Amino acid sequence: MKSAVVTGFSSGIGKAICKILEENDFRVLKLKSRLEDTKSLEFEVKELLQSHNISLLINCAGVGVFKPHEEISITKIKELIDVNLSAPIILSSLCLRSLKKTKGHIINIASVEATRHSKYSALYTATKSGLRDFGLALFEELRRADVKVTTINPDLTKTNFFDDFNFEPSDEENSHLLPTSIAKSVIDILNFKGVVTDITIRPQRLGINKK
Repeated sequence: MKSAVVTGFSSGIGKAICKILEENDFRVLKLKSRLEDTKSLEFEVKELLQSHNISLLINCAGVGVFKPHEEISITKIKELIDVNLSAPIILSSLCLRSLKKTKGHIINIASVEATRHSKYSALYTATKSGLRDFGLALFEELRRADVKVTTINPDLTKTNFFDDFNFEPSDEENSHLLPTSIAKSVIDILNFKGVVTDITIRPQRLGINKK
């Protein structure tokens, strides 16, 4: 049985990914440390690697804020950078020796915002585009080591990500994605014989509800 580390496993896309991985004979290892706590995270991962060889790392945890940049607190700025960008970079570093042994795979869940420039999304876009570029560059570094790196850029997905925002995806079926659809794409990517380095997944229509 292959072992996978998945962040953001408690809800939304991460929860759906964990479920489908377990259905496909993966042992999902769930980190208890807060991603912002670098020392605890490093200690936990090093402990875990003493007893498991990691075949898959999925950096799925993410937080967002969409408002004028001058209205975002420094604490919130740091949180987004820590969770969306620093933690995936650190986890990739910590797991790489194990992933090289298993010829494994890193999958980063970025965002459609990593591919465009939207109003009130400067901070979020910076973290997610940074994650996307990190993955694309890391793939070039790891090709000879046979470690695959994929970035998935989902568009509006029906999850609790939008609970604290003043907008959410429309209820119309063809104007949002579902977490299960993203999870299924993970399995397709893992089973693909080549390497999907970057993929953007979008609903057919754009639909947003104001709260």
